[in-house]
Order: sequence, then C-alpha cells, then structure tokens
Amino acid sequence: MSNDQPTSGQPPEDDPFLKKSQEPQEPQRPQEPREPQGPQGPSSGSPYDSAPPPPPPPPYESGPYGGGGPYGGVDPLAGMPPLGEPGKRILARLIDFLIISIPLYLISLPWGGAVEMKGNNSSNSNVGDVFSQTYSGHQLLWSLIGLVIYVGYDTYFTHKDGRTIGKRLLKLRVAMLNDGRVPDTGASFLRAVVLWLPALLCCPCLWWLINIVLMFTDKPYRQGLHDKAAKTVVVQTN
Repeated sequence: MSNDQPTSGQPPEDDPFLKKSQEPQEPQRPQEPREPQGPQGPSSGSPYDSAPPPPPPPPYESGPYGGGGPYGGVDPLAGMPPLGEPGKRILARLIDFLIISIPLYLISLPWGGAVEMKGNNSSNSNVGDVFSQTYSGHQLLWSLIGLVIYVGYDTYFTHKDGRTIGKRLLKLRVAMLNDGRVPDTGASFLRAVVLWLPALLCCPCLWWLINIVLMFTDKPYRQGLHDKAAKTVVVQTN
C-alpha cells in the first residue's frame, strides 16, 4: 500500500475545499463631491456667487430730468419741471411772431409790402377770390420768404437750448418727451415745419385755433400738433 498521506494531519494546500483565511478590510468611505471651480478658484458657497450682474439702467435715467420713456412703463414727466402754462405759451409765440414779422414787413415795403389786400366790396366775393387776392404775385413770394425765416428761427433756437426769445422771456423751454433733453436738429426742424408751413401757406386761422385748443385740452402733455410730430413738450424753467 502506498503511504502518500500527509503526516501532519492538515489538508493539502491545493485542497479545493480549503477555506483560506480572509483578513478584515476597512469599509470604503464615500467620496465627497468636489466644489466647482470657476476661473478664479473654488466657490465660496454664497448663493449670490452665481447670480447674474444687474441690468444697466435705462437710457432715459441719464437725461437732465431723470424722467422715464413712454415705452419703459414710467411716466415721461417724472422728474421733469411742470408743463408750461398755455397762456404763457401763447404770449411767447406772439412775441416770436412780432420779432420776425415786423422787420420782415418793413423790409418788404419798398416792394409793395408782404401783405396786401385789395379792396373788394362785391357781394359775389368768395373764399377763392380772397385766397387769390392774398397770395397773388409777390405776396406769395414773401410768404415763402417768411416761411424760411420762421422755420430757421424756430429750428436754431430750439436746437440751441430749447428756448426761443419769447420762451426765454416767459421762462419756458422745449424738451424731448422721452428724456427731457434739448431737441436735436431733426426734431427741432420737424417741429418748426409742422408749426409754420400750414400757418403761412394754407390755413393760418384754423391752424392756430387747433393748436391753441390743444394747448388747453390735450391730456396729459398739452401738446400741439407740432409737439406731437416732434415728440416734444414745453416745460417751465427757473
């Protein structure tokens, strides 16, 4: 018989039923999440770190009166001086009219005068006859000359500081409705053309009446048709 059995009484090391001793292992710790790092290092954990910067202020807040724009949800008159009183506006316009019309009329006298109405007591006269008499010959030419002078006068002084001579005397000023600044050249020219073109060439009495009525009744800005066209208002000054 063979005597190949182990002498130590221990199972062989290659015994498939041998349970090898296992050393206790330390439990694995959960991995802590890393803080996100921005371009300037780790976040401080403040809830305001990732907040976007505040939006820039609207452009109308930089105006001289700090008022809001009509499309920004803020009253354009906020921060502006009070609106000009209609009576003062009419008187200021009358002063400007006389400043121009008196010298213009005196200059036109050697050529027959800027305004000349022929007498006509006939009962058959109508509006067309009156118009043809008023704007016949050199009178139409002087009306065109007056239109250029009036528009140029208003455009220059309104663009300069918002005040014609009449407005300066009555302490009034033209301001843009959206931010209160002095009107630029385009707005000043448009305002003057809309004011004087119909008044001198088409329907003077009706045009002045409409604008005067609007000064008293227009809400809330007391804008005449020329103000509405140029988006301007007339305010008081010190």
